[in-house]
Amino acid sequence: MSSISKRAGKIQPFHVMKLLGRARELQAQGRNIIHMEVGEPDFDTPEPIIDAGVDAIKSGAVHYTPATGLPELKQAIAGFYHDTFKVKVAAERIIITPGASGALLLALSAIIEAGDSIMLADPGYPCNRNFVTLLEGCAQNINVNSNTHFQLNAELIKQNWQNKTKAVLLATPSNPTGTTISPESLNEIISCVAQHNGSVMVDEIYQGLVYDSQPHTALSHSDDVFIINSFSKYFSMTGWRIGWLVVPQKFISVVDNLAQNIFLAAPTPAQYAALAAFKPETINILEQRRNEFKQRRDYLLNELPKLGFKVPVIPVGAFYIYANCEALTDNSFKFAEQCLEEVGVAITPGIDFGANQAEKYVRFAYTTSLDNLKEAVKRLKDFLE
Repeated sequence: MSSISKRAGKIQPFHVMKLLGRARELQAQGRNIIHMEVGEPDFDTPEPIIDAGVDAIKSGAVHYTPATGLPELKQAIAGFYHDTFKVKVAAERIIITPGASGALLLALSAIIEAGDSIMLADPGYPCNRNFVTLLEGCAQNINVNSNTHFQLNAELIKQNWQNKTKAVLLATPSNPTGTTISPESLNEIISCVAQHNGSVMVDEIYQGLVYDSQPHTALSHSDDVFIINSFSKYFSMTGWRIGWLVVPQKFISVVDNLAQNIFLAAPTPAQYAALAAFKPETINILEQRRNEFKQRRDYLLNELPKLGFKVPVIPVGAFYIYANCEALTDNSFKFAEQCLEEVGVAITPGIDFGANQAEKYVRFAYTTSLDNLKEAVKRLKDFLE
């Protein structure tokens, strides 16, 4: 039997999966577990989207689409950019993918040579650096902190650019911190990277979940950026596995070739279902949910400091709070285990998001009801006292 490849052996697991597995064991034993570790909306897919998916299946729309996606859906997304952001995006630049992960894999595959470096913020979403490693690139993790709102900026990029640096991967709003990059800073970053003949990739999958300002897209600044987006978070379509990638004009052909070979096409019923995501009745439902997420965020921002957690930067998007727990523990992973075992509250330790002071942070996902959040706060208070 063949040995495991060195490349595969370098891919790190989600540490929270160990906690999630234990949480399921406890639930099977009859324990009530409040899940604040899962980065998935607790809302079901809106009914208009479900109906569109069911109608597609019943009508026989279950065959392959073109590799880059259903033309009608590409046009709908182009219309979304025009209506929401006043940005013109040619439909042929939009690639429909199996979730944002499929989009990121295509974008990275299109530019990485073995040994190239991709600059990322630490803390950040772990799959990003793992995908770089899988493609034999180097994840160039840059420590960020509250002074930069846990985001890269032009100054950090200038300081850390190397000969092998090929691109900068940003996320706004970000996982795990929920922070965003201001339009001014984004413009400076794009200009800085262009001066180094590099590429900018922007993860915008939480774009619709912004609470204190209007949503923004990097496409407002440049056509020469890669945009990764998804129907999973704001549109509550996680299990449908449907996302999209916007590429610069010169990458259309090569990304089409990659898509044909890697996954052939995104799921057809999911593509037809996603056509209903931009309907006014669907947006009304989603906006009500966004307001509910904001209420949950505001509740936790008020309560967590009372328990001894510090929130160094107010999260303005996504559905996460990245909280400093060093007043309560010197080991966030062990602390997360204790919270689960002793009071049935599941949270994510900082180690899943990088090495930058990971032992001092935990992530709270407010992807559960306000009543559950109140019960979680009560349990944590009892535990900490």
